[in-house]
Amino acid sequence: MLNNRVIPCLLLLGQGLVKTRRFRAPAYLGDPINVVRIFNDKEVDELIILDIAARAQGRGPSFDYLREVVSECFMPVCYGGGIRNIDDMAKLFNLGIEKVSINTSAVTNPSLIREAAAAFGTQSVLVSLDVRRCLWSGYRVCSHNGRRRTALAPEAFAADVERLGAGELLLNSIDRDGTMRGYDIDSVKRVSSAVKIPVVACGGAGSLEDLGAVVRLGGASAAAAGSLFVFQGPHRAVLISYPSRVEIEKSMGVLQPSVPMI
Repeated sequence: MLNNRVIPCLLLLGQGLVKTRRFRAPAYLGDPINVVRIFNDKEVDELIILDIAARAQGRGPSFDYLREVVSECFMPVCYGGGIRNIDDMAKLFNLGIEKVSINTSAVTNPSLIREAAAAFGTQSVLVSLDVRRCLWSGYRVCSHNGRRRTALAPEAFAADVERLGAGELLLNSIDRDGTMRGYDIDSVKRVSSAVKIPVVACGGAGSLEDLGAVVRLGGASAAAAGSLFVFQGPHRAVLISYPSRVEIEKSMGVLQPSVPMI
């Protein structure tokens, strides 16, 4: 379903599921396979899985482990982390993954986007933009899991990767990641206005209202979230959740809340 998509974004560290805050301090959540099974029961739209250690460890995707995880998924899966070349992508697609997310390689080797689009189709290629707001220079794209700031403005970079063949963008706000303070609507609006391809906003969701706001006000095509679906309460107790379709449609303004009869 293209419209009103709400997508859990899961972070892998080794063979464990974690959640970060501003791309730092990963907190262990549990076994990804157990979490995937819960999301199956809750009939999520799709799933994003990002290996946040692959690039730092200088390795490619953990194909054998991903095979175990993906075999449990009853929904479309997008995977990112350590993707270096077309061969890596082909192996991922053979595992049953439907989209690949290119992040650091989109900065260091942008021609890979064109190669991937030609080989697998634009619908299979998502480019992930990790964005930080800088005091004097405005928003800037970061690479290497947010650790290296580039001189690239997100809007211009988004337009460039669209021309190269990206079929979708994942816009991650480093500043809002894990804070549950709401999406950076301004950043999302800037990027979504610069491209025609779908933009998936991620980073900061703390409520169902935030999901609707980033679509209605920011122009995002979909809302992704991590903390909202794995934590509950002020002490951030781990509890896997996902809204019903009616709740999603209400948050997006598709359905109006029912009014009690007098």
